[in-house]
Amino acid sequence: MELLIKSRNLDLAEEAESYARSKVGKLERHLPNMEEVRVELSREKIKQADKRFVAQVTVSSHGTLLRAQEKAANINAAIDEVVDVLNTQIERFKGKLYRSHRKAPSAIKGQAEEHDETPKISKIKRFPITSMSPEEAADQMELLGHDFFLFLNDRSDRFGVVYRRDDETYGVIEPEMD
Repeated sequence: MELLIKSRNLDLAEEAESYARSKVGKLERHLPNMEEVRVELSREKIKQADKRFVAQVTVSSHGTLLRAQEKAANINAAIDEVVDVLNTQIERFKGKLYRSHRKAPSAIKGQAEEHDETPKISKIKRFPITSMSPEEAADQMELLGHDFFLFLNDRSDRFGVVYRRDDETYGVIEPEMD
């Protein structure tokens, strides 16, 4: 497992980095095939003291990404909280893997499907996509009242998704092919 730790707006003490390595390293017990773990620790300049430190962790495991972000009053508490969230996500992920590989006997198959927690797709929506800038896509998203908007980026000729972030700015997700 490759563990990368970055800090932003924060002088990361050796004790805090060691604490992060220790806590995040324990995730490997639950998901031993992790390829890369990225930890970003930051301090936000906000008035709420209980949400000043942010810990964000992204786990890459054979093409699957698990991500969590938590805020707390101190960096160690933020690390603890984000690791707890990731433990829950890993257990849910492992449960889905187990259920997808398990074969139910035909007599109880209907019963097993009732308790299946896989997401149910209830609607498929198709619409024409036009080329536009990310700023135009953000405007279009706001006009429609949506939380995200799929568009063709006229600058990169790639599909992208624009979304509203918690800090009231916008983000763009562009897929990257391996």
